Amino acid sequence: MKFAVTGGCGFIGSNLVEELSKQHEVVVIDDLSSGSLKNIENLDVEFVRGSITDLGMLKKVFKDVDVVFHLAALVSVQESIEDPIKTNNVNVNGTLNVLIAAMDNNVEKVVFSSSCAVYGDTDKLPISEGVKPNPKSPYAVTKLAAEKYCKVFHEIYGLKTIILRYFNVYGPKQDVNSEYAAVIPKFIERILNGKPPIIYGDGKQTRDFVFVKDVVKANLIAAKSNKTGTFNIASGEGLSIVNLAKIISEIVGKNLKPIYDKPREGDIRHSVGDISKAKSVLGFEPEYTIEEGLKESIEWFKKATKS
Repeated sequence: MKFAVTGGCGFIGSNLVEELSKQHEVVVIDDLSSGSLKNIENLDVEFVRGSITDLGMLKKVFKDVDVVFHLAALVSVQESIEDPIKTNNVNVNGTLNVLIAAMDNNVEKVVFSSSCAVYGDTDKLPISEGVKPNPKSPYAVTKLAAEKYCKVFHEIYGLKTIILRYFNVYGPKQDVNSEYAAVIPKFIERILNGKPPIIYGDGKQTRDFVFVKDVVKANLIAAKSNKTGTFNIASGEGLSIVNLAKIISEIVGKNLKPIYDKPREGDIRHSVGDISKAKSVLGFEPEYTIEEGLKESIEWFKKATKS
């Protein structure tokens, strides 16, 4: 089969491209604003440097493509607050372009990477797809708007679309300097360098961390499935930030007491994804425990810092 991956040089996209390229023809579209060519070096894929804001380019590239995995986006919440027009242009108009180009080329399906950010703050835990979205940033608004476009293109034009709402994804190829890096790469980097991890607040806040290889698996299942709709992709388990720091320290073999800083404004207290729908409808089952995923991530970071 032939697959197109927008944002294929980014963290999640490049992990997906690596897996797809083992058996299939893959074309990667990325403007390299945050992704890196290093992430797909040595892979047998076609690379097109371009933005999803360029409809003409997408129409050419999607020719003879069976499935489009749409991951390209501006993912910085802070950047979306500072420049909502730019974020909207890429995340909403760009998604509209992807859908139009896919439809015009008779692409079988578009798999859209969304975010648990669409839920905002909710006390309904674990968070199921039935929880009413309550976006708290322009970034989250754009993801929800893009989801609606996917849904409407399926309903009106018959283009099959499937929406995957990721929770906290981590793993190899994650850029420690990027906004999306979040807590795990930062903890790993500090602990590997003999520095104590910095925890904002009391550390009892919980997150649902899902290993990138499980996210790749979810994308592959979504592409093969004849199902459409919206699905949470997570581990289904919450982990406190304090315990996360402890596990990383134990794996690295360094006993470093965390430094506690004041809580960050806007941080949600608890987030755990309900993945029962993805399990029952798609047959998605996370394979990696947090320990297994962190071990692979730490090994990758060790090699990356040496090279």
